[in-house]
Amino acid sequence: MRILTASRLAGLFFVLFASASSAAVRVDEAIDVSSFPSAVEALNVGEELESARRWGDAIRFYEAALERWEDSSDLSYALRRTRVHFGIERRYTDTSFDEQLLRQGRSELLDLLEEVLVRVQLEYITRVSATRFVAHGTESFYMALSNPRFAARHLEPGDSAAIDRVKGTLIRDFWNRRIGSRLEARMVVTEVCELATRELGLRSSAVVLEFIFGGCNALDDYSDFLTADRYNDLNGSIQGEFVGIGIEMVALHGLGMQLMRVLPDSPAEKGGLRPGDCIVSINGSNCRDMTTDEAAQLLRGIKGSRVTLGFEDPDGRYQEGGFRRESVEIKSITHAMILDEDHGIGYIRQSVFQSTTAQELDRALAKLEDSGMKSLIWDLRDNPGGLLETAAAVIDRFIDEGVLVSTEGRFVDQNQTFRARSWDTRRYPLVLLVDEDSASASEIVAGAIQDHGRGTIVGRTTFGKWSVQTIIHLPGGNGLKLTTAKFYSPEHENYSGKGLEPHVVVNDHATYFRGRTSDEIRLDPDVARALEVLESRSARNGY
Repeated sequence: MRILTASRLAGLFFVLFASASSAAVRVDEAIDVSSFPSAVEALNVGEELESARRWGDAIRFYEAALERWEDSSDLSYALRRTRVHFGIERRYTDTSFDEQLLRQGRSELLDLLEEVLVRVQLEYITRVSATRFVAHGTESFYMALSNPRFAARHLEPGDSAAIDRVKGTLIRDFWNRRIGSRLEARMVVTEVCELATRELGLRSSAVVLEFIFGGCNALDDYSDFLTADRYNDLNGSIQGEFVGIGIEMVALHGLGMQLMRVLPDSPAEKGGLRPGDCIVSINGSNCRDMTTDEAAQLLRGIKGSRVTLGFEDPDGRYQEGGFRRESVEIKSITHAMILDEDHGIGYIRQSVFQSTTAQELDRALAKLEDSGMKSLIWDLRDNPGGLLETAAAVIDRFIDEGVLVSTEGRFVDQNQTFRARSWDTRRYPLVLLVDEDSASASEIVAGAIQDHGRGTIVGRTTFGKWSVQTIIHLPGGNGLKLTTAKFYSPEHENYSGKGLEPHVVVNDHATYFRGRTSDEIRLDPDVARALEVLESRSARNGY
């Protein structure tokens, strides 16, 4: 098992992997929730996005609308419905789902269903009844029957009357049906399989899989069933290695795949791709209106194979190039440099918390200390998190004693306390940069720095993801990502849902696309404010 501090790590897209949440797609900036006078009008716009199968955009829109009309039950249900459809769309663009899971027999998949339910009931952070799990599976299957991608894969045109009969039976006989055991859950799902086969000629595998994936909708946003491909991709990101061209991207409707990050020394960077560029074609296929997962399937390939991309820079200039898929190393520390030689101010940008992070950080610190570093700006903006143990290890470099972070779950083995080792501690002044995309492990660092008074936190309020996920291996190479505990700062604070506020707020913040050279980085408003803090302290202390 692997312990993650948050599934925001899964939000990183390394050509092979995309977030299962709304973070995978951004809403067209022209759709501004504040321009609508009522929740009803906002709902109409959201439903238009759903009709266009812009599920990711609809999710983001509904989330924004609910911040304004938080008591709207119609918007809440629309968000829930859209998330279900988005999940269906994602799995039907997943090669391992199509080539492995869908080809399994009913009995084999029912065994998998029982295995997932067992794990959820034994390990998830709160108790989940079999009734609740199966009810969400029933809902997912019900919605799948009206999902265009599911229908195109499994249903014959003209089956609308039969579909309506099945949906009616689901509501009448199965919706929230009381289920007392895993065996009873298996029997109920078998009944639904027989109904779907009798009325629609539907394969049992398609039905059982909706109950497996849909059942996990009863859990929080950070828990999910992982197909073999997604399980392998997540493990690759934890280890810091994968095969691809080295990009992180999101789908922008009508514009293509916008590059949010291009990994240093990757085939993408060497081939001229830069953050802000939009991929508009992949091997000749127009991808302006594709989802991130659809584009991912085209980008997949074995090591050494090539892919041809058409892309536009932010000014609309078109280019085309060939890229060889290679083994790409994901570096935790992407930048380490001296920004102010007169005051000895160093700068480290860290992108993730993975198995190699502590060693990378040690090398970066040693390099900067040899260059005369007397204080440090530690940049964790846009850092989605990663491994719990790694978060504790890296903050241990800067705090000499006391609690660093603790976790609490349903069972004793989920309760842990990480303490400083009081060895080789760096004591120089420290500024931590955070923003709204600093999540989980990044927030562990921020919480420890705040509670120990170890430095100044600059930027914007963090994401607010203060829970721990466990990655569980399942038969067939699949996996299960479950929230199993919450984590707490040294003073036992948990900022779930609200995030941790910085000491110094910078509203005039830089764009997502951070600079690379020292001159560019110094112009970043967050960094500029951090430099002011450290230079002022340096002047007061005379060094």
